[in-house]
Amino acid sequence: MAQLTIPCMLMRGGTSKGPYLRLTDMPEDREQLAELLMKIMGAGHELQIDGLGGGNSLTSKVAMVGPSRTPDADVEYLFAQVGIVNRTVDFSPNCGNMLAGVAPFAIESGLVYATEGKTTVRIKNLNTNKVIHSTVQTPDRRVEYGGDFVISGTNTPGAPIELTFLDVAGSKTGKLFPTGQKVDDIDGIQVTCIDAATPVMIVNASSLGKTGHEAPSEFDADEIFMQRLETLRRKAGVLMGMGDVSNMVIPKPILVSPPQTQGIICARYFVPDRCHKALAVTGSIAIVNALCNEGTVAQQLVQSEQGRVDFKLEHPTGFIDLTAHWQHDEVQSVSLVRTAKPIFSGLVYLN
Repeated sequence: MAQLTIPCMLMRGGTSKGPYLRLTDMPEDREQLAELLMKIMGAGHELQIDGLGGGNSLTSKVAMVGPSRTPDADVEYLFAQVGIVNRTVDFSPNCGNMLAGVAPFAIESGLVYATEGKTTVRIKNLNTNKVIHSTVQTPDRRVEYGGDFVISGTNTPGAPIELTFLDVAGSKTGKLFPTGQKVDDIDGIQVTCIDAATPVMIVNASSLGKTGHEAPSEFDADEIFMQRLETLRRKAGVLMGMGDVSNMVIPKPILVSPPQTQGIICARYFVPDRCHKALAVTGSIAIVNALCNEGTVAQQLVQSEQGRVDFKLEHPTGFIDLTAHWQHDEVQSVSLVRTAKPIFSGLVYLN
């Protein structure tokens, strides 16, 4: 029997890692696509021993890239979060870290032609139907990966990749505050349900008896706490108009607390059944939008001034820096810098 293969490029994008595939090589039917991705990643085993997954939510991600079908973008990007032990695939969220590798992959694959010096690729995320501009370094019209820019959560410096998220409000629900309020009460706990780049539920860590500075492993080991957080998350999903989110990874829970060092706020981001070892790009954008809106749980905690532009957010392995772009007293877009690193390019076997 002939071996079935498709082209694949494995890359680190930001603080995540996974295969980058061509959308034109993928089935259009989502159920067939999910089956294919579970096979590629090795879903159903804690080590994902039969696939490319690394047994962690940060390394069980897939980016699929293809030519754009609309004039507002150069390429389209579909993200998938693949289950590890559970045979599941969630197409509902976006991933801003994997997004960092999309423009380099598009250029390497011939989907976009590089310009001298820098190349900006307009990316339409199919998960949220939002457009992101990604600017990569392209001296001699080739992608440059090496550099001295360091992001927390990686051990290899690289060339900066600037990501600008446009029109971030209402990525899935159509509203920045889907419940119509900046603070909701769920089981006696004050939460902010906000949808900016991704839907999240923000909670002051002290409301749940935590400092917010615990290590991810401490949260993961606290089964009672994790179950309580999941209960809150599911109720938040209903309040946000998303219905039953028990089989979805959104909305993502975020615990916030006062910073320990020079950050404006400290965050612990959940994915959602494990604590992220860093901080997701999309989750960071949601936090920034919450900080820019008076009365939210996050803004109450730090009393950030209206009109602030630069934000340094603390997470378990360091910091992430973001810049908010304002117009008419509203955040119109958010930018940040990531890096990406190619690991291998070849064929992935499907049998």
